[in-house]
Amino acid sequence: MGHVSRCIGLIHQLKEQENELIVACSDEQRTVFANYFDDLRFVDHAPYPFKFGGKGWFSFDLLKQFGPLKRRRKQELKEVEKLVKEYDIDVVISDHRYGFRCDEAYSVVVTHQLDLPILWFEAPIQRIHKRLLKKFDRVWVMDFADSRLAGKLSRNTSLHSVDYIGPYSRFQLYPLVREKKAHQVLIASGPNVYAQKLVDEVCSERKEAQFKIIASDEVNVAEELKVKGWKEQDKAILSASALISRSGYSTIMDLHFLQIPAELIPTPGQREQIYLADLFAAKQ
Repeated sequence: MGHVSRCIGLIHQLKEQENELIVACSDEQRTVFANYFDDLRFVDHAPYPFKFGGKGWFSFDLLKQFGPLKRRRKQELKEVEKLVKEYDIDVVISDHRYGFRCDEAYSVVVTHQLDLPILWFEAPIQRIHKRLLKKFDRVWVMDFADSRLAGKLSRNTSLHSVDYIGPYSRFQLYPLVREKKAHQVLIASGPNVYAQKLVDEVCSERKEAQFKIIASDEVNVAEELKVKGWKEQDKAILSASALISRSGYSTIMDLHFLQIPAELIPTPGQREQIYLADLFAAKQ
């Protein structure tokens, strides 16, 4: 859903520039987009088969699913080719989906990771990542040219056809002047098994704090604390005195526009989030 969130700002800009848009997404993602746009065309598109064990072994979890992920990418290439022909598409924009491109249309990949946060023995993964990015006509990086938000992840060391398009967030659609209230907002995002751990840990450690909590329906949260509906959640965040959240990159971009204090707690074993949390802890 972080990818859905950051696409809201991008879709808004593309609409303002009078492009005709078709959004390929799942039913769950379509429900979110419909909160912000009432005139988008949608086509059904299945997600990648990610599953997480909940023990902080992200690399191992992904390695176990290498076969299904590879098959999904090959299937996706055929699906996009069919969509390009059916709808007479000029430009295909992929939010970091390696298979969402087509040789018959100008294909762009949106990412913030030109370099993956890998260990030395995982160098082959880095080479595969860059080889797949090079198959696109352009790479749009959601960061500033000085990589101030993603740090080393978004620095370009070997790729051509790269554009830094700046950060994107759904909160850029709201007025800059906002009324701040006393409550804090805890955002439990990411795989549900990790989201539940975050809610349990924070609520048990800070029983006196005044919280509002944003989490999926599958995460067990006291009803009086939970904020439901994306627009209601936006209101809670916009009026919050501070956020407590995972350190995903979409959250980093949200904070760039929100300009409020935040405590960033990385998901166990998720190296990108650990790196980003350390990066912004150093920057205070």
